[in-house]
Amino acid sequence: MKILGVIPARYASARFPGKPLADINGKPMIQCVYEQAVMCKELSEVLVATDDKRIETAVKKFKGNVVMTSAKHESGTDRCYEALQNLFPLKKGGKRVVGFDAVINIQGDEPFIQPQQISKVANCFKDGSVDLATLVMKMTSIHELANHNTVKVVVSKNKQALYFSRTAIPYYRGEDFSEWIKLHTYYKHVGIYGYRTDVLAEITKLERSSLEMAESLEQLRWLENGYKIAVEFTDKESYAIDTPEDIKNIVKKFIK
Repeated sequence: MKILGVIPARYASARFPGKPLADINGKPMIQCVYEQAVMCKELSEVLVATDDKRIETAVKKFKGNVVMTSAKHESGTDRCYEALQNLFPLKKGGKRVVGFDAVINIQGDEPFIQPQQISKVANCFKDGSVDLATLVMKMTSIHELANHNTVKVVVSKNKQALYFSRTAIPYYRGEDFSEWIKLHTYYKHVGIYGYRTDVLAEITKLERSSLEMAESLEQLRWLENGYKIAVEFTDKESYAIDTPEDIKNIVKKFIK
């Protein structure tokens, strides 16, 4: 099986313009993510998909693979699909022969992502019936459960995502909220996605759904249209950098 790892990286960011080029211990953040991704043995190839020449130049400087994509994409999923199209342009007769079975969308703002996390998502595609895949992690804090920025996932017994929400599901009737975390296993979403390549082509053509617009979560569009999202579990925290202040706090955890 051939799996492509794509790291979407856009320059514009309301809270942190130029984030992919932020310095992390002497390297641009995008290089740190790239170096972690290439250590995943399940990936046949890794590339950065960007909309900015400055990021393209930085990636070429450390001899990474990079493709230019549109600045108009609303999600990393759309950027991943364009990157795949750019690698395999249309042939005569309007056919495109894609040389990968699956694509893993690796967040460009997680410079310390673990290769094992990427492997867990990639290995989901050993099951040929899997449409999409992602990671979840058990929550242990009532503060996370209450935080609407922490996306919760309801998982079925056969390790499929039933629903994603910014609120706590299930509602534990008759119990004080502070006790919910002790009474039920709640999972949070770890933001890495895998797509079978034919499914990636399909989901980028879907209209935004009502559930997606309500929660502002694109994965609900896929569920609402009948796609199945396989889930794997991780015990490794995901640390995304959203602001310049995050760099100092997160680097402390990994670089002594």
